[in-house]
Order: sequence, then structure tokens, then C-alpha cells
Amino acid sequence: MHLINSTPETRYNMTGKMKPLQRIGQWIDSIEIRNQKIARLLCQLIPASCPFARDIQFFGHQLWRIPPLCKLNPLYEQLMGLRFRALTFLAQEFGETVV
Repeated sequence: MHLINSTPETRYNMTGKMKPLQRIGQWIDSIEIRNQKIARLLCQLIPASCPFARDIQFFGHQLWRIPPLCKLNPLYEQLMGLRFRALTFLAQEFGETVV
């Protein structure tokens, strides 16, 4: 498929693929935290740092490093915002800090 000579229908279909992710992102951004149990659950489920960075070693020698891939997740910013809102809710309403 040539992007330069694409028809309007082709361009619409290509941009249409992002719409479900945009809708999910907007939905995540619209979630309001009002329940202590749900806030704790979100803080447990959404990691504070990217868990995917790894060093591959063989007999104590590093062969290669797998970089953190979280930034490639199209919903990364929304999930971090949701976790932050849950942490803020717990801190403001109940004086809790979650690690």
C-alpha cells in the first residue's frame, strides 16, 4: 500500500485503527477514584516502574540488555495517570502511602 497515493477510504481505514485505543484512553482518563479498595487494587495492578527491562547474562557476562518497553504501550500515559489518581485519593482521603 502506498501512503502517498492512498485514497480517502484507505486513509480513513488506517486512522480508524487508532480510534478504539483513543476511546479506551479517554475512558481511562475519565475514571474517577471514589473507593478505597479499588484505589488499592489499581495501585497493586499498575506497576510504578516498567517491569520489562532485563539484562541477559551468561556465566556472569552480560550478553545484551532488553530496554524498558513501557513507552511503546499506547495507553502508558493513561495508566500512569490512573495510578497517580489512585495514589492521590488514598493519600488525601485516608493518609495512606502505597509503595
